[in-house]
Amino acid sequence: MTTATTPAYRVTPTRVLRSEWHKLWTVRSTWITVLTAVAFLLGVGILMGATYTSDGGDSDVDTVVLTLYGSQLGAICLAVLGILVTAGEYSTGLIRASLTAVPRRTPVLWAKATVFTAAVFTISLVTALLTFLVAQIFLSDTDQAASLTDDAVLAAIAGNAAGVTLLGLVALGLGAALRSVPGGIGAFIGGVMVLPEVLGMLPYDAMETAIRYFPTQAAGALGSATPMPNAASPGAALLALCLWAAAALIVPALLLRRRDV
Repeated sequence: MTTATTPAYRVTPTRVLRSEWHKLWTVRSTWITVLTAVAFLLGVGILMGATYTSDGGDSDVDTVVLTLYGSQLGAICLAVLGILVTAGEYSTGLIRASLTAVPRRTPVLWAKATVFTAAVFTISLVTALLTFLVAQIFLSDTDQAASLTDDAVLAAIAGNAAGVTLLGLVALGLGAALRSVPGGIGAFIGGVMVLPEVLGMLPYDAMETAIRYFPTQAAGALGSATPMPNAASPGAALLALCLWAAAALIVPALLLRRRDV
């Protein structure tokens, strides 16, 4: 008589998360993109602080925006990382092993998104805080002098990190939907970064209002300690970015259920 045996290992959310965490940090591209993003943010912030003069043309720029200019370049690097996290597995064929190990499929996508969000937000927040503090060493005797205890400064720094993270999630979703690294990068640059600039040239008030809630514009509104002209409020910008990220992830989740791989 045979007896049923319980598998030694079961697929659980914790184990899927642990697997994706190990996959994220054991590939060289993760370290390259993360370190490049950190270098851009920190390097540009220090450069802005070291070269700033009170009688220059940037006196009307928000202090947090000024010191975190490099986040625009860093966001591109981390968006590339998001695309590599998903589309990269399709290019190497590793996705077949991942989906075989997790037959329900969508937990793999949610685990990738969760691990990516936790890692990128933490790195972005710590780097932004460090960049702001170092830049303020150079700005202490100028009209851009500020501290973390000033009104809305800490919230703007956290908003900057949230904006960069959510943009990266949009890119991760594009990579998962298109299953191509070049295609994902092209879609992100063309659709997320360039398209709003093109639409902004159209002479329609409704279009100008709508563009405020596009991903890159919403992320910019989150990272300012003072209200930006012709920009969405921080709350509305955060909601818009969350909806963009959710939409970018729902599409590949549906495709995972319908496609063979």
